Formats: sequence, structure tokens, C-alpha cells
Amino acid sequence: MQSNDARMLVQCAVPTALAGAVAAVVSSVLAGGKGVIGAVVGAAVVILFMGIGLGVLQHIAKSLPHLFQAMGLLLYTTQILLLGVVLMAFKDTTLFNTKAFGFSLLAASLVWVAAQARAHTKAKILYVEPEPSGGDTKTAPTGANS
Repeated sequence: MQSNDARMLVQCAVPTALAGAVAAVVSSVLAGGKGVIGAVVGAAVVILFMGIGLGVLQHIAKSLPHLFQAMGLLLYTTQILLLGVVLMAFKDTTLFNTKAFGFSLLAASLVWVAAQARAHTKAKILYVEPEPSGGDTKTAPTGANS
């Protein structure tokens, strides 16, 4: 993982973890111990799913840049569907409070997407690869007049 990829992951995961901590505190007041467990599990699921997705998206951007936008849309659609599957799988569990789990999942997802959008707008990503600054390298002229 390159440094800008790791920076992007940290800039998304930290606010999401903080949102999960806030959700855990609110859930502890409203639903007790099972609410805390539900909120923590919800935030952890979002960080796991979205973190894996960010890694996949960064890999696609480097290896297949022409597919980046389409793969990004497909990836986000898949992530939302998988989060829905997780919600349905745990809807009748007694391990934790399902309402705290669901609201934490929603809040953490929204925080992750907002943090990722902010991180992308603040990133200094080059659109073109700069040429090496070697003085003795001569390149043949290209274009219509060569």
C-alpha cells in the first residue's frame, strides 16, 4: 500500500471509528450494554467493508484506470447491498440491540462516505505522470509537425 493510499484509509477510518464511539455512548444510554455491543459491531462492519472496498478501488485505479469510475459505482452498490444483507442476517439476533446496530451502521456509512469524499478532494493526486527531469535524455519530437 502506498503512502497516499494509507493516508486515505486513515482519513476515512478515524472519523468512522469516532462516529462508532459516539454511537456506542448514545446506545449505552438508550439501550444499555447490548446497545453498546450493537453500535460497536455496526461501526466495525462498516470499517471492514468500506476499508476492503477502498483497497480494491485503489488497486483498480492503478491497474485499470479506464475502468475506475465504473468499478467505483459497482463497488459502492455492492457494499450497500452487502450491508443490507448483514442487516437482514442479524435482524433477529439476541447478541446485541438490533436498532443500535442498524443506526450505527447507517451513521458510520454516512461518515465514511463523507470522509472519503473530503479525503479525495484534499488529496494531491497527479493526473499525469511527470517526465523524468534528466538533462541528458533526448526524446524524439512527437505530434503533427515531427
